[in-house]
Amino acid sequence: MAPDSARADRRPPSASDAARRSGIDSHSPTLLLWLAFAAVHLFLLGFALFGYGLPMGDVTLVYSPWAEQALGGGPIIGIDEPWVYPILALVPILIPAFFGFVFYDPSWLGMIVLLNACAFATLVGHDPERHGRRAAWWWLLFLALLGPIAVSRIDSVTVPVVIVALLWLGTRPRVAWVLLTCATWVKVWPAAVIAALMVALTKRWQVLLTALVTSAVIVTVPLILGAGWNLFSFVGKQGARGLQVEAPISAWWLWSAVFGQPGSRVYYDEVLLTWQVVGRGAVVAEMIMTWSMAVAVVAVLWAGAFAMRRGVGSVALLPPLVLALVACLIAFNKVGSPQFVAWLAAPVIFGLVTSGRRFRTPAILVAVIAALTQLVYPYLYGYLLSLFPPMVAALSVRNLLYFVVAGWAVAQIIALIRAAPQPLQAVPTR
Repeated sequence: MAPDSARADRRPPSASDAARRSGIDSHSPTLLLWLAFAAVHLFLLGFALFGYGLPMGDVTLVYSPWAEQALGGGPIIGIDEPWVYPILALVPILIPAFFGFVFYDPSWLGMIVLLNACAFATLVGHDPERHGRRAAWWWLLFLALLGPIAVSRIDSVTVPVVIVALLWLGTRPRVAWVLLTCATWVKVWPAAVIAALMVALTKRWQVLLTALVTSAVIVTVPLILGAGWNLFSFVGKQGARGLQVEAPISAWWLWSAVFGQPGSRVYYDEVLLTWQVVGRGAVVAEMIMTWSMAVAVVAVLWAGAFAMRRGVGSVALLPPLVLALVACLIAFNKVGSPQFVAWLAAPVIFGLVTSGRRFRTPAILVAVIAALTQLVYPYLYGYLLSLFPPMVAALSVRNLLYFVVAGWAVAQIIALIRAAPQPLQAVPTR
């Protein structure tokens, strides 16, 4: 035997050799992630279908009748009559109906699991050895903490689409812009991401053109079918809402009702199918919150634009900018539906993938928000409506954390501006 061969035979076993002998390969972390994905979604589906508090209420009592009405020859929401959602939301509402209305709820959940699986596969495959897998683990934790509301609302359709779009910004930008536009025509909140792109990308006019062309394609069929102004009725429907119980601004009237303040109470709106608060000054607050949200969003966009002028790079600016905008849409919203929490998953995942540990703070805060949300809804929602003080306190803490998340994101934008190189001063000449 040659000396080199002998030395080769006596070399210490490498990690790859040990992995092969133990039956472990490089795919094990991915397999473990997918097993965890399956376990978390089995938990969510089980509680969604059989959990206490009717977590599938909107799917069973609202989406299914809408689909049955449209497919049964009745008026089609968003086309023949005004609707609370943008028109493309009709597509995911109709899809489960093709498997039969008896199976509408399971079919809805199957559709959501499939969408989440597509987003999860994109996330796991995105920089898999570093931040992608860590973000995937965080998303599974977030879903488990948020509970069945994460899979039982129309928002559940948009979140995985936005996650994929954000992850594809660097490799498939035009596809990403189209996905974001489609998601906006399902539920309006992804428009905040498009607005962030308009500020932070140099190709902002291409983003706008893509959004306009995609929107034109989406509205063509409804207009041909005679939708008319019903196509945009969701704008007025949202504006007509009162102060929803879970909205941050509603804390004042909730606590006023807890302490017996005359006129402050919780009531059910039969038209909008939501629990709302009423009391002295509530009507004025409704108008103030609409303008407050607009001012907050404009201020964040201005800060982003100023950061770009100071030379802050898009890669550094975009994650906190998206998070700040989405958080502001929730914090300053007079509608505080529990599923809104799911929106935050997309910017947090985007931040974890692009910024790593720098996004650890909002990841922790949003996970706590998710846990408090599941505590309030759906299991113990009755205690909130009956003004049980500990439940009102839990909701108040949850809502306060929205502002903390928004503040953290804005602080990051300000820090980027301060760290940006100062513009060169012209040397005065005589």
